[in-house]
Amino acid sequence: MEEIRNELLRLQAVAQKLEPNEGKRLEWTREVGKFASEFIAALDQGRAFVGERSPPVNHFFPDETPHDLKDLLADLHDNVISVGLNPASGGHLGYIPGGGIFPTALGDFLAAVTNQYAGIFFAGPGAVRMEHDLVRWMCRLVGYPNGSLGNLSSGGSIANLIAFVAARDAMRITSDRVRQSVIYLTQQIHHCVHKAIRIGGMSEAIVRYVEMDPQFRMDSQHLRTLVDEDIRAGNLPFLVVASAGTTDTGAIDPLNEIADVAEQHKLWFHVDAAYGGFFLLANVKYSDGSTVQERFKGIERSDSVAIDPHKGLFLSYGVGAVLMKDVRALHDSHHYRANYMQDTISAVDELNPADLSPELTKHFRGLRMWLPLQLFGLAPFVAALEEKILLCRYFYAEVQKLGFEVGPYPELSVCTYRFVPEIEDANEFNRRLVEAVHRDGRVFVSSTTIDGVVWLRLAVLCFRTHLSHIDYLLSFLAAVTTNHRHSR
Repeated sequence: MEEIRNELLRLQAVAQKLEPNEGKRLEWTREVGKFASEFIAALDQGRAFVGERSPPVNHFFPDETPHDLKDLLADLHDNVISVGLNPASGGHLGYIPGGGIFPTALGDFLAAVTNQYAGIFFAGPGAVRMEHDLVRWMCRLVGYPNGSLGNLSSGGSIANLIAFVAARDAMRITSDRVRQSVIYLTQQIHHCVHKAIRIGGMSEAIVRYVEMDPQFRMDSQHLRTLVDEDIRAGNLPFLVVASAGTTDTGAIDPLNEIADVAEQHKLWFHVDAAYGGFFLLANVKYSDGSTVQERFKGIERSDSVAIDPHKGLFLSYGVGAVLMKDVRALHDSHHYRANYMQDTISAVDELNPADLSPELTKHFRGLRMWLPLQLFGLAPFVAALEEKILLCRYFYAEVQKLGFEVGPYPELSVCTYRFVPEIEDANEFNRRLVEAVHRDGRVFVSSTTIDGVVWLRLAVLCFRTHLSHIDYLLSFLAAVTTNHRHSR
């Protein structure tokens, strides 16, 4: 036994290196803070995209040698954050930008240091209450009644998956019924919806693509027709998935009309509002006098919603949410009781997040959301959302003056545009135009293909994006297209 004790003491001496003393902790914290501050300070002068460079394979493998933090931060700068797309840049105008407001990092830092567990109420009652209260606040935002709940997820992909599994079980879509079950969506639905359908065991279900109007919004009358046809054919319509802000164009489906069809035929109505949901906070009007909030009318009639705080609340990547009107459906699909966890069963009337999602080991995501909202209050978030809508409208108007064609008028903060040369193939020209923007790197835009036509996309959602970024893009586009005209 003495031999074991000596070996334990030897191992302890080595393992205790994992617990640096206070002086070292403060030193490392200062160095990381300095690195972060310098990174943020350089964003205005830096590039939004740097291509054609990647670190060597196996470069990041750990080894037996401890390394100096300053050297590691230099490696991080040179081989990670200085290559590819810079999501923290205000020039990030492609895809759907993330956020990265500074207090998010502080919240994550505190969550990691305290190592709070947010999966079981018994283990972390404060953490669970915080996350549940944030989810309840989002439920109120979309108009759900008291008693609604949900779960903080890693993003919209997992939020949609969680919702679809709950819908599948609540609608009793067992394996023998999958092939007769019908899901309704449009060609503009986010690709993560298709992944969630497949991962959720519904790949053999019938998927109906509902026609869209000229603004790429779901045609609710065609939805009604498809449902009626499926009922007559003996199929089982069970799920309709609408978008509140599509990725390609930012379109909002007619949620209220879709809800009418869903209620009539007892379909599960899910809204993917991962990108657009937090625009419910904005108070911007359209030319017809209607408000942004009115475009979302009917979302309160849905059964479930996916919404991403790391998009519309400008938080760092890694926090989405699924909201569920009937939380029992969520609980029934995801809860489990293990013998070794029998001590965690509590009489407190508060559900365990681990029983509302596939995750048992659950990161304390709520702190990265709660801290910024409390530090700033809601007003700056609302102002930033309204600014993004108006920046998109400004670009939409100004790019037409440069001779560009445009897609539908932006409902939120995404719009499509393209240049049609007199002689060259328009699709090829616009592909080269995107490449030219990427080579310049000061701003970043993306493209998409709709019905065989290549469009450039402007997606404004980074909190650091302001008028100067939009003006720079406009001036760059003007220069490229002017040079093209003169070179013919």
